[in-house]
Amino acid sequence: MGVQAYSSRPRIVVLGGGFGGLEAAFYLRMRLGERAHITLVSDRDRFLFKPNTIYIPFGLDPERLMIPLAEPARRKEIVLVLSPVREIDPARQEVRADGQVIPYDYLVVATGAGMRPEEVPGLAEYAYTIWTPEEMLRLRSGIQKLVEKAREGQTQEVLFVVPPNNKCSGPLYEIVFMLDTWLRKQGVRSRVSITYTTYEQGFIQAFGPRLHTVVTDEFGRRGIAGHTQYVVERVEPGRVFYRNGEIAGYDLLISFPPYVAAASFPNLPADDRGFIQTLLETRQVVGQPNIYAVGDAADFPVKQAFLALLQADTAAEQIAARVMGQEPKLRFEPTSMCVMEQFDKATFAQVPLRVTGRLDLPVEVREDAVGLYRVGSSRLWRLGKTLLGIYLPWRFRNGEPFHAGLPWEGMELGLKVMSAVLAR
Repeated sequence: MGVQAYSSRPRIVVLGGGFGGLEAAFYLRMRLGERAHITLVSDRDRFLFKPNTIYIPFGLDPERLMIPLAEPARRKEIVLVLSPVREIDPARQEVRADGQVIPYDYLVVATGAGMRPEEVPGLAEYAYTIWTPEEMLRLRSGIQKLVEKAREGQTQEVLFVVPPNNKCSGPLYEIVFMLDTWLRKQGVRSRVSITYTTYEQGFIQAFGPRLHTVVTDEFGRRGIAGHTQYVVERVEPGRVFYRNGEIAGYDLLISFPPYVAAASFPNLPADDRGFIQTLLETRQVVGQPNIYAVGDAADFPVKQAFLALLQADTAAEQIAARVMGQEPKLRFEPTSMCVMEQFDKATFAQVPLRVTGRLDLPVEVREDAVGLYRVGSSRLWRLGKTLLGIYLPWRFRNGEPFHAGLPWEGMELGLKVMSAVLAR
């Protein structure tokens, strides 16, 4: 795609008020200043800092994770439209929301993902699922009841299930470790057995063998029974049935359901789960050079906040460069970065990825970037988790992108120093 300079202000529309949408909108304003008219369309008036919803089952007030969108949009002169998106018309270059038509020159689709627990018979009825704050509050109630029964002397079984088509199981690994530490602090761990089952070939399969080893060692240290290649077929009261013939019992069942696209756009190319097909390096939608898809709405196999931010930066940079008649400075090079909470410590992982095209292993660690593959566990990484949980909401409240400016350079330097000392 050649460069193109605009003589008038182009209309850029961003769909979605999550990580990908806000990052794209704020990056575009940072790069373009007053050169573009930017509209943000969101079906919610607040941003949810979803990575920290893992603390809700253990007492965190969900309101602490919410950021109203009106103020950062006003601050950056971004038009905020609060409405679900009904249709994208690429031929007319229009978005149809409730009661209005929004024209665009460039479009960024960041409408996110949803969960479909009903794909596994019985999962929606009998499992505590993790996705929304409401589900996390329900899980809090379930854990409280479990602790009460254990204190009364009743033995309890907790079973974790990762079904096929879950696109990022990391939060469920955090919760299993956090639950173990929590139950020990409550003095009831000896009366509770914990089992973790996943369809994956290895624990946290997408992030390679080092994290599999970390999880395996942690399961051993904590007395958690862990099983890979356990493909759930159905759930009944008190029992889970697997394709390999195994049956697992439970008193408390916790699962992270299969992913699907949160919104469907028939006029855009998508896979069988509704995720929009894109060109990997630019995030452009296949066959639609003026439309970009980022984050959970797009077809990159792993759904994760950090990867969504990288995709949003790439799409926004591609658009900004075209508007300004320049060559883009960024292309999407997928590198996951996460800090997994465990309450007694945390695990840091930086994982350079490549797409394989295989259904059984859609991404793997890049062999040509082994030096960037770093994993480490320490109590100090909990500080890193805390700092990230402060930094990103602060940036978004001020209408600033995550990966930009002196604050990010300082954060990035701190992470590099910590990873050099605490990871390998």
